Amino acid sequence: MHDTLAVVLGGGAGSRLFPLTATRSKPAVPIGGKYRLIDIPVSRCLHAEIRRIFVLTQFNSASLNRHIGGTYQLDRFSGGFVEILAAEQTPDNPNWYQGTADAVRQAMRHITQHEADYYLILAGDHLYRMDYDELVCAHKDTNAEITIAAQPVDPDTATQMGIFRFDSAGQIVAFEEKPDAVRLQAIGRSIPGGATFADHSDEQPFMASMGIYVFSRRVMLELLEREAGHDFGRELIPAALSRYRVKPYLYRGYWADVGTIRSFYEANIMLGRPAAPFRFWDINHPIYTHLRQLPGTRMTDCTVRNSVVVDGCYLDRCHLDESIVGLRSHISAGAYVTRTVLLGADFYEDGNPPDGLPELGIGKDVVLDRVIVDKNARIGDGARLTNARGVEEADGDGYYIRGGIIVVPKGGVIPPGTTV
Repeated sequence: MHDTLAVVLGGGAGSRLFPLTATRSKPAVPIGGKYRLIDIPVSRCLHAEIRRIFVLTQFNSASLNRHIGGTYQLDRFSGGFVEILAAEQTPDNPNWYQGTADAVRQAMRHITQHEADYYLILAGDHLYRMDYDELVCAHKDTNAEITIAAQPVDPDTATQMGIFRFDSAGQIVAFEEKPDAVRLQAIGRSIPGGATFADHSDEQPFMASMGIYVFSRRVMLELLEREAGHDFGRELIPAALSRYRVKPYLYRGYWADVGTIRSFYEANIMLGRPAAPFRFWDINHPIYTHLRQLPGTRMTDCTVRNSVVVDGCYLDRCHLDESIVGLRSHISAGAYVTRTVLLGADFYEDGNPPDGLPELGIGKDVVLDRVIVDKNARIGDGARLTNARGVEEADGDGYYIRGGIIVVPKGGVIPPGTTV
């Protein structure tokens, strides 16, 4: 893998993940209690011996910079690096990134300073475990010029993704971005024949792009120069189909795009369930993150079921069910927390909150159900955040509702006795 360079796309403003992206970029959003989304692609690259990694961002990149700088300090003698490339205005291009392909195009003057035969293009807001070495080897073995990671999907999911069509040899000949149900029926079954794709389910008759690409160097440079489009999926890949050998790589494992509040919430809650399809721990291929000197979590007379509780927390006589409890979280006595994601805190307060504010964390007798609580938030005693009326979208005083999920933003304050 020493001939491969990876580029992780940090995404745009992340409006679908607001308010979690109000002060941070999408790759910097915490997940699983102690990790950040950027840790998934970077860790997978390191396990594949891909040690030259650029991360392209342009929105709220400060916390991502701190995380990468404090976590991924590679051996200086190996020539490896994990480096942020923030969008920059230049004399010949005054524009910010306009899309995935445009971001790579603008960054190529930095990327091409490093010798590489293949470019691995990754997304910064996906949850999965893919062996990138197998992906790049498949690109070489099939003599492809562009390889696109793909996954079988059902008709409902297919309307939200880019769908392929194939020729009899299994080469991609057409690509349609988010076709509606009528168009899907006209397309018909889009799985190619052959042993490589023979083990899929008939319930998943469409092959969808995962937004993960391998480009041979020459093809990448030609495509970015010849095509004026801004986005890989909508413009450059369709334009490349008639000119280059574009092959699919079938990925059979768990994969989730966590680019919305609902998908982010569901991916987190899944982690605490028995036989979860994804786990951060793996004896051979762990997901790396920032090392912290935190004590073990202390629980006093608590009830905990199907949950994940990470380092440095204090839980006092509370009930916890199907929830994720992030770093340094404090849950007070009598709290009832179900189906909730707590992102934790950046500091300890030792019971001395600023005047007029509730204590940091979850107060006494608080009830939370289907809630995301961002870092450093304060939920006052007796508050009830349950969305009992089933509201789908709303902006409230100190909270938001997105997709039926209540979200308390970073540093948010919910006064004592509040009912939502």
